[in-house]
Amino acid sequence: MPITDTDFHNKNSAFLEGKLAELMKKVRKTEGDRNKKLAVAILAAGLGKRMKSPDKPKVMFEINSRPMIDYVVELAFRVNAELVVPIVGHHREQVINYLNSKFPGKEIKYAVQEEQLGTGHAVIQTESLLKDFDGEVLILSGDVPLLKYETVEKQIDEHFSNNNDATLLTTVFQNSYGYGRIVRDAEGNFSKIVEEKDASEEEKKIKEINPAIYIVNSKVLFDALSKISPENSQKEYYLTDIFHFIPKEKTGTVVTNDELEVTGVNSIEQLKEMEDALNSRT
Repeated sequence: MPITDTDFHNKNSAFLEGKLAELMKKVRKTEGDRNKKLAVAILAAGLGKRMKSPDKPKVMFEINSRPMIDYVVELAFRVNAELVVPIVGHHREQVINYLNSKFPGKEIKYAVQEEQLGTGHAVIQTESLLKDFDGEVLILSGDVPLLKYETVEKQIDEHFSNNNDATLLTTVFQNSYGYGRIVRDAEGNFSKIVEEKDASEEEKKIKEINPAIYIVNSKVLFDALSKISPENSQKEYYLTDIFHFIPKEKTGTVVTNDELEVTGVNSIEQLKEMEDALNSRT
């Protein structure tokens, strides 16, 4: 039976209306997701012993005449953080004075880690500043200056759109020695993080590693942090231990294959490598 102009018009209109409704549903979902609050905690209390300058905080070493932490704080505000909390320690006045002068009028509050008792202990110091914050906390490192905006946006979108409790950024390293490995179940879902020293021979073959860049719901984060302990060889509170207390089905991942953007600076030589890499981007 031939299709009349009226039939075609009606079917075409119904198809377009269906597509429009689907699109508007996605828009409303995205708008709702992006209305969620975001705070950023930045690990910035490290001594940086291998930087060979005991009177200068590690995060204040410069790439293209800008301290490393400058890049990280700039990224935090670019992804629309309502509050940025650098966790400072060693010669903290240098970090505080610099950031206050560089970002006047921005919502920056400082948490202090007096003793270096691990990454988990560092984030615990932010609790008094974030106790009334009802939103998501993005955890970054002040010595990882090449992290891309597009990568973090992808991680944020994954977290919000799936209503995750936590979302990890992971990376595929050709040489994963020394890094915590991302272990997945048979369906490819996140299962756990295994540190190098605790990994089996099979787990050591895993190339997907944990660069410690997370988004976690604030209430979930501090509940999990209250349960971790320093019962390990280093006698430190490991931030990775929070994933023992967060449901696996509420934990998502985003993978980047760019090793350099998630690599921390641990030496003067690495600082120069980062500077060269950053300059090659532009």
